[in-house]
Amino acid sequence: MLALAVAAGASWARPPAAGVFCATYPTSPFCVGQQPACTLCHVAPPQRNVFGASLEPHLAPGEPRPLSDGDFAMALPAALHAVEQADADGDGVSNLVELQQGTLPGDPRSIPQTSTCAAGTNPQYDVCHRDAKYTWKKLLLDFCGVSPTWAQVQTFLSLSDAAKQAFLDTELDRCLSTEFWLGKNGQLWRLAHPKVRPIGSLKAGEDEGQIPLADYDDDYALFAYTQIGDHDAREVLTAKYFVQRTTNPTAYSTTPLKASQPMDLAHRSGNMTSAWTLVDFVMFTALPRNAAAQMYRAYLGLDIAKQEGLYAVAGEPRDYDAKGVTQQQCAACHATLDPLSYPFRNYNGIGGGGTAQYLPNRIEQGFSTLAPNITQIPEAGYVLGQPVANLVEWGQVASNSDAFARAVVTDYWKFLMGHPPTSDELPEFNVTWRAFQTSHAFRVQKMLHDLVHTEAYGAP
Repeated sequence: MLALAVAAGASWARPPAAGVFCATYPTSPFCVGQQPACTLCHVAPPQRNVFGASLEPHLAPGEPRPLSDGDFAMALPAALHAVEQADADGDGVSNLVELQQGTLPGDPRSIPQTSTCAAGTNPQYDVCHRDAKYTWKKLLLDFCGVSPTWAQVQTFLSLSDAAKQAFLDTELDRCLSTEFWLGKNGQLWRLAHPKVRPIGSLKAGEDEGQIPLADYDDDYALFAYTQIGDHDAREVLTAKYFVQRTTNPTAYSTTPLKASQPMDLAHRSGNMTSAWTLVDFVMFTALPRNAAAQMYRAYLGLDIAKQEGLYAVAGEPRDYDAKGVTQQQCAACHATLDPLSYPFRNYNGIGGGGTAQYLPNRIEQGFSTLAPNITQIPEAGYVLGQPVANLVEWGQVASNSDAFARAVVTDYWKFLMGHPPTSDELPEFNVTWRAFQTSHAFRVQKMLHDLVHTEAYGAP
């Protein structure tokens, strides 16, 4: 969220807005383990949506524009309170209720969900409540890829309620060891598709493509390994090891070296530095903004193109590569994106002295004539508003964050429910991702037990 001050027809995005909003509404779902996206008040900075426009008359009226960041921060709470009872988008729900429920007061398509059930009776299931039989059948389909037989259903129904719940946990663990879940192109690999973004024509190794540049099976293998057993999901961004896959049955194990992965271990940081990530997302780029944005989106669930996860850094963007990113239409996003990208500056993509390798003087050797100040690109940067010295530290900060925990659970929630958590599902969702982060220490298998016991998963 970047609210606005307006002066003589010019609009300027205000970096303090998200923090001020969360100080004003600390229990809003927009602020639970995250910060609001700019789309709360904007179509795209600096263009306001109807909710953002409704705030403008109440932002320090009569004061000269543009407001300083300090004056804006002082004025925003009163402006927010002034429009609480209004309905900016005309969807029949007040701005305050939408902010409290985690829906967008500037989008009539985004409205709070009701938990009221009017589905009537059903002879098969306890409709609108968690039903053990429904949960078991759904679990088998989602995790094992099969349906129970009639005889198995009758045996299940004969169990006590407590025995049914214990049986669900046993079945889940059994399914998580099947080929349907673990195998190549199985459920875990499907979860990884948006993160890896495979391109068959560029694939090396098994199923080699026409231009075999890198083997993304390694990326799938590391992702799968971090999601199973008692393994730490954070290592998808921090691993100093590689993972090999064996078949019949599928199994994943670590190895300190791998011929398909040239990155030295000192600079390795999980899938952020895999050969495929660097070849595909860095390629021939001096400042790898695309690589940084993809890692932010894939593993933290924050899409800068949708104005999510913007933590503006003072003095940025500096436009070292002379791409024009200091222009008003670009600066709001690049004040976050460029510092996010700096730690990638020495990670090479294709050619230039070492494909998919760390080259300490990569910019100086390959791009020194691209722009006058390009060699001044630092390796230190920022992620989630926190300074980091290099990409290894980037991965450590990112993987320990609320954003990472939320993103992991959101991935599974969407995969298993078919949609992101709705407003009425948010309480269970928040409990689930918090437990994943704290009591489960980022172990996915333990989190999945929690997830299948939620009403959101088990209610027909």
